[in-house]
Amino acid sequence: MTGRILVVDDVATNRIVMKVKLAAACYSVLQADCGEAALRLARSERPDLILLDVMMPDMSGVSVCERLKSDPETADIPVILITALSDSDSKVDGLKRGADDYLTKPVDEVTLLARVRSLLRSSEIQRELRLREDSYAGLGFAEPTTGFDCPGKVALVAPDAATGMAWKRALGPVVGNPLEVLPREHALQTRVQAAPDLFVIAADLATRNEGLRLLSDLRSRPASRHAAVLMILPQGDTERGAVALDLGAGDILYDPFDIGELAVRIEMQLKRKSQSDRLRASVEAGLELAVTDSLTGLHNRRYALRRLDRMMMAPGRGVAVMMLDLDHFKSVNDSFGHAAGDHVLAAVAKRLRNQLRPQDLLARLGGEEFLVAVQDVGSETALDCAERLRRAVGEAPITGPGLDLPIPVTMSVGLAMTHTHGETAEVLLQRADQALYGSKHEGRNQVTVSASAA
Repeated sequence: MTGRILVVDDVATNRIVMKVKLAAACYSVLQADCGEAALRLARSERPDLILLDVMMPDMSGVSVCERLKSDPETADIPVILITALSDSDSKVDGLKRGADDYLTKPVDEVTLLARVRSLLRSSEIQRELRLREDSYAGLGFAEPTTGFDCPGKVALVAPDAATGMAWKRALGPVVGNPLEVLPREHALQTRVQAAPDLFVIAADLATRNEGLRLLSDLRSRPASRHAAVLMILPQGDTERGAVALDLGAGDILYDPFDIGELAVRIEMQLKRKSQSDRLRASVEAGLELAVTDSLTGLHNRRYALRRLDRMMMAPGRGVAVMMLDLDHFKSVNDSFGHAAGDHVLAAVAKRLRNQLRPQDLLARLGGEEFLVAVQDVGSETALDCAERLRRAVGEAPITGPGLDLPIPVTMSVGLAMTHTHGETAEVLLQRADQALYGSKHEGRNQVTVSASAA
């Protein structure tokens, strides 16, 4: 089964009909005949989605929805309200009070299943992001994310400029977000920093289905991949409505539409987009912290060893690995203090980075030890690189705020080159480490090449 759905309706026949439709689509179905039973099952069974009839004897479906959304245990479960009331005021009221969607009886099966697929997909993404965020928080990697409180930008992509301006004029008084009428060709040219948060797109633009093709294009481009999309379709066009939802539209609405309902649906989509962006940024920050050394900003040992394994498998002339260690660093801490020692490590990391290409690997392994890996180079080029790094570190004392005196530092380097196709990263690191020991033994501040590097 692909998901568990709770069907809530006081009429047994309605529940049975809904169960048959959902079971045919491979969903597992739970049933409740009143609001109180729905609340109990929602808490105990945690369904993936709830189909909730509005008119019930003990309490209205809207009241049940409010209670579900106010309970932290059930707040994240998507709710679709189902009712015989087709007026816009009822829809707007249901959406404002927490419903994720609103369907009118008799429910079209194609629309129902498309809405269910869309909401389950969105809910699963949110759940996965939250799990990852919680995991990073548990490991101590979580950081507060900021910058998500600005009003979301809305782009209106209409069949023509006059219709776009009419949408904008109507929405202006009821939507507190920047609105822009955007021609189709400009929608695909937005940069990541300037991309709208929500596209409201007509299914038919200059030609039939051009809006659906635009939706597909937006989902494939980095700048607009995570933007919300609300598709406007001709009245009764349920087949293409289902296609739009399956292509990634977050919501659909049929023209002619009530401007108040469109405004509420825009607000809902922007809220979901903001939540997803916040979660995604938190996860990305956690990932970055998980593989980054906080003092120097370089990658840490965990990342470096995995990256080196991948570099070893790539085609080319081979990989040069350098183990670098600051000489007499303990005396720096003893003489100048640990704060000065931290400043030295950060300054050395910057000097090393300035000598390397963006694709080269530079990591802090711990303490005063660093790792450099350079891909697809010969032995002569690798040796020149190692000498350049050594000189960059030792050519001038470290200075900066908080340092009473310039601190002279030097660095010893051990270099090893891959020389057999099946050699592992572990063996290469061992040879580079042995070469580093040779540099220390021979007087420090020099480069030693592994004896088996030829």
